[in-house]
Amino acid sequence: MTSKLQLIFISTPLIGHLVPTVEFARHLLHHHPRFSATILLINMPEWPILNTYAQSISATEKNIHFIQLPTVDPPTQDQFQSSMGYISLLIHKHKSHVKHAVISDLVGTESAFESPNGVAGLFVDMFCTSMIDVANELGIPCYLFFQSTAAFFGFMIDLPILNPQLVTGFSDSNTELSFRSFRNSVPRLVLPTTVLEGGDGCSWFVQHAKRYTETKGIVVNTFKELESYAVNSICTDGVPKVYPIGPVLDLNGSSHWQPDQAHVETVIRWLEGQATSSVVFLCFGSMGSLSGAQVKEIAVGLERSGFRFLWSVREPPKTKRDLPSDYVSLNDALPNGFLERTAEMGLVCGWVPQVTILAHQAIGGFVSHCGWNSILESLWYGVPIATWPIYAEQQLNAFEMVKELRLAVEIRLDYREGSGLVLAEEVERGIKKLMEDDEEVRRKAKEMRDKSRMALMENGSSMVALASLVEELLTVN
Repeated sequence: MTSKLQLIFISTPLIGHLVPTVEFARHLLHHHPRFSATILLINMPEWPILNTYAQSISATEKNIHFIQLPTVDPPTQDQFQSSMGYISLLIHKHKSHVKHAVISDLVGTESAFESPNGVAGLFVDMFCTSMIDVANELGIPCYLFFQSTAAFFGFMIDLPILNPQLVTGFSDSNTELSFRSFRNSVPRLVLPTTVLEGGDGCSWFVQHAKRYTETKGIVVNTFKELESYAVNSICTDGVPKVYPIGPVLDLNGSSHWQPDQAHVETVIRWLEGQATSSVVFLCFGSMGSLSGAQVKEIAVGLERSGFRFLWSVREPPKTKRDLPSDYVSLNDALPNGFLERTAEMGLVCGWVPQVTILAHQAIGGFVSHCGWNSILESLWYGVPIATWPIYAEQQLNAFEMVKELRLAVEIRLDYREGSGLVLAEEVERGIKKLMEDDEEVRRKAKEMRDKSRMALMENGSSMVALASLVEELLTVN
């Protein structure tokens, strides 16, 4: 009997990282019957959504199982200054638990393996580079699964060799920088907040980036037809072999692990009554929310635009570790009389399953925070985007979509929390451009929809890259 080959994955404990990691594991399992996958979960009690999601996958995927790593004492306030510092230290503190899990739960499980050589690879994500040490100690091939863009990977690779004085700071908006993965020079103000703030967050970015080249290969959630320039730019000497295997998507969407079917059915019924491509959809991601003043500006801009809309609006979290939540009373969050005046043209709601909405024929445009998962979902369904980045690398994603790829229209490229209001006039202008003025962006989004699907077909570019990765995983065993 041919033994199973175990693939081990560890993700940053954020839902936007965990979902593509699990979907990537699924890709590998479906590609070859010898593989079995184990996801190592870092416990975050304040975010129960991670466990809810893992439980839903366990119930449907017999070849994917999850190991909940033991809880560690969180980093103390004197050990970090930023959220990146906190999460990187928290992950680092799990090294011994990861090593123990691999040795005792995986290699030592004779029912799963015929020999202790049954682990074909450890896949770490962009902020789990501490675990490269564990792979090296155990003699396991280690790969990076990069859940963001090839362009952002190129930025990260270049970051350690740049003068910190050139990249940190918010003051000089005219400074532009050159990165290998961007054709155009990049304004400093579209760099991630973590980098602009400097401090320990930027230091951790640099530390992670330096370790990427220690892995055996770089798996990127993109496809050549989308990011041809960026992909070619990172396939250079000194960088391990690059495998662009995307788009890696959860096309079932979050409705199967965040069930609220009555609410979802209400939204879908409303969409069923709208004309094809007539509705603009506004949604800012699982961690995205805007201030009360900003919500009111959006409301005024939407009403003035005259377009039908579906708006998922979330209340900002109470603390930095909490997630946004649905408003108890939408009337309190919106301008007086807004819901009554727009009852015939729009629907305001809380959480919705984003991918389900984007798949609906009534959706004609997407005002997005430009998280990479959201961009890939939107392109999969050929829905053009208007950019409204908020956090993480979303400003760079927005810049790439508007300036490099011409696949989105700009509301803002450099918006971030605390950067001032986007006024109603800008919202109105951006929505009108998205929904009626920019035919080129609409056409290119439809073309990219077809290309994204072709990439995952037999002999498509991503399937060829995935087959090459599988062959390497099998060869070492």
